[in-house]
Amino acid sequence: MDMLWNGWGDPARATSLPDTVTGLLRDLLGVRPPEAEPLALEDIDVPADPLAPAAHRALAAALGDAAHVRTDAETRVRHTRGKSTPDLLRIREGDVSAVPAAVLLPAGHDEVLAVLRVCAEHGLPVVPFGGGTSVVGGLAPARHGAFVALDLRRMDRLLDLDPVSRTATLQPGLRAPRAEALLAEHGFTLGHFPQSYEWATIGGFAATRSSGQASAGYGRFDEMVLSLTLATPEGTLDTGRAPRSAAGPDLRQLVLGSEGAFGVITSVTVRVRPVPRIRVYEGWNFPSFAQGATALRRLAQDGPRPTVLRLSDETETLIGLAQPDALGSGTPQSAGCTAVAGYEGTEEDTAYRREHAAAVLRECGGTPLGEEPGRRWADGRYSAPYLRDALLDAGAFVETLETATFWSRVPELYAAVRDALTATLTEAGTPPLVMCHISHVYENGASLYFTVVSAQGEDAVAHWTRAKHAANEAILTAGGTISHHHGVGTDHRDWYVREAGPLGIDALRAVKRRLDPAGLLNPGVLLPAD
Repeated sequence: MDMLWNGWGDPARATSLPDTVTGLLRDLLGVRPPEAEPLALEDIDVPADPLAPAAHRALAAALGDAAHVRTDAETRVRHTRGKSTPDLLRIREGDVSAVPAAVLLPAGHDEVLAVLRVCAEHGLPVVPFGGGTSVVGGLAPARHGAFVALDLRRMDRLLDLDPVSRTATLQPGLRAPRAEALLAEHGFTLGHFPQSYEWATIGGFAATRSSGQASAGYGRFDEMVLSLTLATPEGTLDTGRAPRSAAGPDLRQLVLGSEGAFGVITSVTVRVRPVPRIRVYEGWNFPSFAQGATALRRLAQDGPRPTVLRLSDETETLIGLAQPDALGSGTPQSAGCTAVAGYEGTEEDTAYRREHAAAVLRECGGTPLGEEPGRRWADGRYSAPYLRDALLDAGAFVETLETATFWSRVPELYAAVRDALTATLTEAGTPPLVMCHISHVYENGASLYFTVVSAQGEDAVAHWTRAKHAANEAILTAGGTISHHHGVGTDHRDWYVREAGPLGIDALRAVKRRLDPAGLLNPGVLLPAD
């Protein structure tokens, strides 16, 4: 099944907004329904296939069948950009300026190599495409002329499982739910559950340094990766042959987070863990975001650390976004900040961590809310993108951004980003509601995840672009990183260049020149195009 071409996920799961939310949007933010009727896919004017006949024939030969070179309008539209709000607004308006000339479907590593050789011969830029869930412009390259999307969906197998070492080798096009199902047949789990879980792929997780909602217990995806295979126009790069090594710099780190700019990931070996015997999620309330953040820091630094640990600020708690399936359910009793603590593992380990973590949470001012808020969060953990579509349909603008910093800088970063978003959008005539939660915790710091809702105004994309740029500037000034888990893409690229510094960028450019001399792999994503 394909995702909605102009929205998120399974069309059968599309949601609508309660009247209370529609009224709140109207009264608080001045949101009005769109005047124009939405476009149908068949109404979009897609340019004819611009592939040269010789390139088309060579690609079909590389893939073994012309059916694996798709140039029909619907397939190409479905591979246009990603799923950020600006991406969706553009496609809903019929903007196909970033449509690929063709969509290619390789079945394995050798076919990927063959495709890259053909593309190098014909000067065709290549955009690797997994689940299509990028929200940072990772699928809209800077290019002149035609480019192709390399859809990895046929590369969707569990290649190997080593129960003794607890490792699994997976192909990049394997979607996360299918990967979990295959591993569960052997009694294992990856434990990686980001909000994009239902549609994102293994290769995408590696290429963007993804972080799942249970990262406090299972770690980030890049911490799970033991080895990778990368197909490049210059050949194959294999990285990692032991769980840890002192044999020089770790080349895996060049591939992780490279976003298709250096090559195409064709297999990933990850560590896996036994499927937990029990999962328990519970809610806590804190009088303030600062007190809740202190509690999370204590658990992250001194333990016992829950598997899931997150904290919504006062605004997010009041609106009800801490439990996405209950949007708009906030009441005056929703004062303060809601935290969710989740525990996965054996009965004994879970009971121990839960009891001792509760003592820390109480000591920091937390009040237990029982398991109901935790269950509601778990049940609705993947629903926010569907709510985003409903908000867009209603005429609202909603988008997210995230960053991370050290614990001592969290208050400054939180205030700086919130103020930058509020000031910029208010000046544009679309005053926003800005919400935030701590989504991932570490011994030394945490991630902040912001959600912004406003009226769309006359030009929602332009308004957001100015606000996002202001937020990016605030992030760098306050000492945060430009991305914690969404990646760089084109949206963050110019700020990533400043974060990495001139010498660092020059070093990465040298790597790209060696692996991709013609600069055809996702040009302009991660690094500025030459």
